[in-house]
Amino acid sequence: MNNIEILKRLYKDYTRKYLNKIFLAVFFSILVAGSTSATAWLLDPAIEKIFINKDQTLILVIPFFIIVAFATKGISLYFAKVLMIIVSEEVKKKIQTDMLSSFIKADTELIENKHSGKYVSNLNYDVSQITHMLSSSLLNIFKDSLTLIGLLTVMFIQNWRLSLIAIIMIPIASITAKKLGKRITKVTTEAQERSGDLNKYLIDLFKNHKIIKIFQRENFESARSEKFVNKLKEKQIKIFTVFIRATPIMEILTGIMIAILIFYSGKLIMTGQLSINNFFSFLAAMMLAYQPVKSLATINIGIGQGLSAGRRILPIIDTKVKISKNESGKKLLLNNGSIKFKNISFNYLSNTENKVLKNINIEINGEKMTALVGHSGSGKSTMLNLIPRIYDPINGNILVDEEDIKNINLDSLRKEISIVDQNTTLFDDTVLNNIKYAKPTASRDEVVKASELAMCSDFISKLENGFDTMIGENGVKLSGGEKQRLSIARALLKDSKIILLDEATSSLDSDTEEKIQKALAKLTSNKTTIVIAHRLSTILNSDKIYVLDKGSVVAQGKHDQLLNSSNIYKNFYNKQIKNN
Repeated sequence: MNNIEILKRLYKDYTRKYLNKIFLAVFFSILVAGSTSATAWLLDPAIEKIFINKDQTLILVIPFFIIVAFATKGISLYFAKVLMIIVSEEVKKKIQTDMLSSFIKADTELIENKHSGKYVSNLNYDVSQITHMLSSSLLNIFKDSLTLIGLLTVMFIQNWRLSLIAIIMIPIASITAKKLGKRITKVTTEAQERSGDLNKYLIDLFKNHKIIKIFQRENFESARSEKFVNKLKEKQIKIFTVFIRATPIMEILTGIMIAILIFYSGKLIMTGQLSINNFFSFLAAMMLAYQPVKSLATINIGIGQGLSAGRRILPIIDTKVKISKNESGKKLLLNNGSIKFKNISFNYLSNTENKVLKNINIEINGEKMTALVGHSGSGKSTMLNLIPRIYDPINGNILVDEEDIKNINLDSLRKEISIVDQNTTLFDDTVLNNIKYAKPTASRDEVVKASELAMCSDFISKLENGFDTMIGENGVKLSGGEKQRLSIARALLKDSKIILLDEATSSLDSDTEEKIQKALAKLTSNKTTIVIAHRLSTILNSDKIYVLDKGSVVAQGKHDQLLNSSNIYKNFYNKQIKNN
């Protein structure tokens, strides 16, 4: 995406609707330009009439108009900046909203393929660069261009020869700024990368804070954190250093220009071709033109930063969802909820060479419990995630009641599925809202009933505010078992017909597990249930057990059959049952 395409996109999707405010800002910019030019022009009659001719009639009038000019400039500049700040913040909100919407709708695998810290940096650092481009750079284009035109007009009115000499500075400054702009665009991209790295580290730091304490790595992490901060600092220094390189160049050019103008003006005054009042008016206009020339000379730097950010942000917003909701597809009407895997193969984007699943063919009977057993990494959890289409297989088909799930309306499919995951996910919200997340329309009584079935009532009653207690980031205020029970309560509340249990009792002690098993029995009664369990005691009575090894189904049957036919299953059993 080139710069023109980025600008067109930003205009079409984000700034076009605010043209009325932008045009109003342009109007105020015209007033700024006019009042600035008037200030320089007023010096001509002020010097001639008051100081040279000693005309008493204008001694109050001209100072009054100078005050009016400065007041007009100040007030107009205020309103112009406020309008552009409003526009830029509205655009910022829209871009961030679009990015968040893209994150929410994106395929899970895509989100998992990039560290969340990088996305946080895109959302904050990059969007701020675009905001700055709109609020500052865009306004300066209008304001400083118009001001420069006004001041050049005054300069040419006073003396066209001096004006031709003065405007030589403009192309020289532009060439300098163009070279600096290319450099700062590169440095800004590098700074964004360092900002992303710092955000990545910060998220990891919070997530693993307890581990840092246990393994006494505080000093190591302090040193590492300093490296991340230092790298970002160095890039920021480079950005500002490059940015202010224009200052000494402009100062030198201005000094040379004024020296030449004074020399040449002196010659013109001595020969009577230029009067003192014309010279001072011209000089004032030229000195006032210094600021807009400097601003316009460096404006491409701010625009370059914004375009560089847009080049990173817009592809995120434009990310195409591979697993679409298929809203026009047939709605799933479950009969008994049977599930079939036909020639299923799968691999992750991050590792396309190694297949996680290889030609899986299994049948899961409706309204029965089916178990998946295998070593860690054998593909059990991946199989569960394929059913609600968190991922899609690279080959094969998954059928629910003989309907290919790729042809089914996705909402209607997921409506019939609940999952209790080994990695319990909770929100920084109340207990009530975390359980209610599965069914937003549920009443408080329904939530209470679900929590009772999941054996949550005992610990919820001990919390400071009961169901209205904030549980912290991912339930940090709760134990592992308590978090898992909340997850089970959430699934109970949804009351779907297909239940996926991925190590649902892995964080429970034996006493609590016994209670939860009873709750799970109610949850899974007459429902299609697929269970992954580290403890074989939870799956002994499954209708069918599939044994997985390295992404393939190597055995299937009931518990007694597998003890005789599968060494892998037999080893699991011997280790977990006979040793207890």
